[in-house]
Amino acid sequence: MKRLHPDALPHLPADVARPRYARGELCAGIVHLGVGAFHRAHLAVVNEAALHASGDLRWGTVGVSLRAADTRDALQPQGGLYTLALRDAADDGSPRETLQVVGNLLDVLVAPEDPQAVLERIAHPDTRIVGLTITEKGYHHDPATGALRLDDAGIAHDLANPQAPRTMPGFVVHALNLRRQRELPPVTLLSCDNLPSNGDTLRGIVLAFARQVDPALHDWIDAHCTFPNSMVDRIVPRTTDADRERISARLGVEDAWPVVGEPFLEWVVEDRFANGRPDWTAGGARFVEHAEPFERLKLRMVNGSHSALAYLGAMAGLRTVDRAVAVPELRGYIDALMREEIAPTLPVMQGLDLDGYRARLLQRFSNPALQHQTKQIAMDGSQKLPQRLLGTVRDRLAAGQPIERLALAVAAWIHYLRGVDETGASHDIQDPLAAALAERLAQAGAAASSVHERVAFFTGFAPVFGELGGVPAFVYAVARHLAMLEERGVIAALEAAV
Repeated sequence: MKRLHPDALPHLPADVARPRYARGELCAGIVHLGVGAFHRAHLAVVNEAALHASGDLRWGTVGVSLRAADTRDALQPQGGLYTLALRDAADDGSPRETLQVVGNLLDVLVAPEDPQAVLERIAHPDTRIVGLTITEKGYHHDPATGALRLDDAGIAHDLANPQAPRTMPGFVVHALNLRRQRELPPVTLLSCDNLPSNGDTLRGIVLAFARQVDPALHDWIDAHCTFPNSMVDRIVPRTTDADRERISARLGVEDAWPVVGEPFLEWVVEDRFANGRPDWTAGGARFVEHAEPFERLKLRMVNGSHSALAYLGAMAGLRTVDRAVAVPELRGYIDALMREEIAPTLPVMQGLDLDGYRARLLQRFSNPALQHQTKQIAMDGSQKLPQRLLGTVRDRLAAGQPIERLALAVAAWIHYLRGVDETGASHDIQDPLAAALAERLAQAGAAASSVHERVAFFTGFAPVFGELGGVPAFVYAVARHLAMLEERGVIAALEAAV
């Protein structure tokens, strides 16, 4: 089978959407770090709609992979083209799928192969926006505080090697230094990651790194570059070989790296751009003055409940989210978690029907066509829990309110870290702090004679828990649920919590 390629576009099936703009005339106004599945199913698709609606061809994208060459190797023979497959279920429960070939990704750079090329691309006169979808661990920060970790080996390397950085802060700051030295306009730094106040967090990290490089650079970035906060939402499972085969068969050409997502998409972004922007409203984006209420809603309701569902489901041997949420005890727990413990911590948002939002979210989790793996959501828990669950815990404790269901979710993560589920199947712990977490668990087991003592020791791990490890009500609740999980299993723990 021939590969997907610009020459193949006119010959695709009529029901496959494709680029309608003059792709050869696109300029790369956007550099996006982390050109993985989520970016290609979210911002890139919104950007595609803006190109179609406006005809403004200044906003093509150059992607940057900070680690591996796999995306570049898959998409380069395809001229950067790839397919988005949106999947859901018809009324009879059968899966259905719509396909769109996306065209605004012009090139993919692989940072470890040629760091200078990445620096020059960010410093290029055409570049106006630098986007990021690098997951929480890519920020090299303390998850509990948001502060840049100056003791991080990658950060130390990048401060000493401005021509060959390895981390996001290193690439961004050294490239901005080139722009300043060449008297080029500033850029917008646009985080699309699931972090609270993601733009403000990114700004703090970039400025902290810049201060170490040159105080004058710090002041230039502070005065001229912008860091809008944003909220992104679309469920994007990992692409499988079966997805590739099915999508390629429908196209009639081979797509080596399509992406799969749900039809639902939301993007709320503060309208603070230093050097222009596309009209992303054409693709469903909403520009606001302050994104924080939307961020909190999404991080706590969507991501918090997603993580709780993933850890409990994975430990019960449930491999996909739809299978997990189909278990009555798990569905009832997630519904009660959102309704009773998360929703009361959210700000009042005019026009928002929280009950309807919760019901729609449960429906999204139930989508059988996505086959979203619980182990995919369970990755990087040390980076996710502080903003997805622990912030809600702090608010509830400060208000003197119970945290029973939240504590069960935290206990489920600790339970998951043992690496074996209730069926006896083992799983890898994929987390940037995996070694430190394993050591902490081992030390807790060796030093403690009770579950409570083990949890008290483990939650004293400040990079994740901050001060919560010293809060007796938190430690007691987590320990009680962990004991139930260890002794009687997930279903019994759920029944007790609900």
